[in-house]
Amino acid sequence: MDDPLETSELLAFSKAVEARSLSRAAAELGVPRATISRRLARLEERLGVRLLRRTTRSLVLTDAGEALHRHARIVLDAVHHAEASVRKTDDAVRGELRVSVPPMTGTSFSAMICDFARRYPEVRIHVHSTTQHVDLQRGGYDVALRATTALEPGLVARTLAREPTLAVASPAYLEAHGTPRNRRDLRHHRCLMGFARGELPQTQWPFSGGKFQVEGALFANDVYLLCDAALEGLGIALLPLILAHPHLESGALVHVLPGALQGESHIAVVYPEREFMPPQVRAFIDALVAWAPELVARTNAPMPKRAVKKRVGKSA
Repeated sequence: MDDPLETSELLAFSKAVEARSLSRAAAELGVPRATISRRLARLEERLGVRLLRRTTRSLVLTDAGEALHRHARIVLDAVHHAEASVRKTDDAVRGELRVSVPPMTGTSFSAMICDFARRYPEVRIHVHSTTQHVDLQRGGYDVALRATTALEPGLVARTLAREPTLAVASPAYLEAHGTPRNRRDLRHHRCLMGFARGELPQTQWPFSGGKFQVEGALFANDVYLLCDAALEGLGIALLPLILAHPHLESGALVHVLPGALQGESHIAVVYPEREFMPPQVRAFIDALVAWAPELVARTNAPMPKRAVKKRVGKSA
């Protein structure tokens, strides 16, 4: 039976991939660059495959390298938590923290992150902003913010806020195409659709407690793009109230099919289910929960009166 791969070699490989540079990986690990090169060479020799193609400016993963990196993050994360579970603890919160968040978290979230960094200077924080529905366990993330409570096996979700969603369109679009009076009218309209769980194009919208099949004209997993498309008069979009609110207030967007075409998404903190939770992860989840009331206050903003008047005028 062959000896298992050494953790130091996997760590050198993983750091090189994430830093995209042997020199930066060496600096992060506090070892000479030659040590990183030597460990990578040993790893490739042991496996008998090329993992990285190195040029003067970049590192490119081979197919074998991509497969190994996915598993290496899981292994290194498990080793880290195994070590932390038996290490003598004290009152200090330290270590690495990897967080995935959607792009629309706003300035209050940035302030919360900065406050957390000040309070816990020994925590190395990696904040990855993406519209993708990341795999926490394969990606090595400790925590994620998601606008859904749909979970993969092995994850736990804690709801932070409930976010109303509503259909909107620009006055120019409605003037050109007419205002839909019921869900059947949507068959004659351009619908701007998102992606379910950030992966598959949506095919349905929520209608009065149920679902209704909708044909999309434009699909995007970036809610800001859908908002911009609605503002440009390209169709009807289903947007979070927190994003649509200022445009409804200014009259740039109009609420469509109020009371019928609207839903609710849950903003939740998601993390892997584990018996031992590292102190820095627990501290960050607590910080998110403490920040949640501010998020709730923003998402529970009342419907703007100006948008309501304009909406009534259109339907008269």
